[in-house]
Amino acid sequence: MLSKKLSEALNAQINTELWSAYIYCSMSNWALDAGYEGIAHWFRLQAREEQDHAERLADYIRRQGGKVFYRSIADVPNDWGSPIDLFLDAAKHEEMITKNISNLMQKAMTEGDFATQVFLQWFVTEQVEEEDSLRAILTDLRKIGTCECGCGLHLIDRELLQRSK
Repeated sequence: MLSKKLSEALNAQINTELWSAYIYCSMSNWALDAGYEGIAHWFRLQAREEQDHAERLADYIRRQGGKVFYRSIADVPNDWGSPIDLFLDAAKHEEMITKNISNLMQKAMTEGDFATQVFLQWFVTEQVEEEDSLRAILTDLRKIGTCECGCGLHLIDRELLQRSK
């Protein structure tokens, strides 16, 4: 059984995961409008992944006898100057999510809730992957710099179109 405090914190994370999906949908639409089909595809899949995270949290709360509460989602940005700006914002966002997950883990540890600690370990591992993925994309974007021809960006866009999950 979840404590009220931990249940509220996990419910807040559901909201954050859905807000993340909303942000990534916005980023996907910006990329489509800017002509980056691969980047748009990458962010569309990222949005779906965030929705899956919210569902995973909701399922866990219910299995532990808690109640799931959905809250309003905050507004998100809709415009970026460049693909690198887009991915820089995504990286900052994922760093914030990592801090949230760490705080949830700390709460579970403080309460001695071992089941929730085990459950949250999946999210800890997931955040390592999320941040690593964004760092790799940003490294590639920085390597191409401000190439006038746009060939490098085109290749990165095509590569991101291959993401399957």
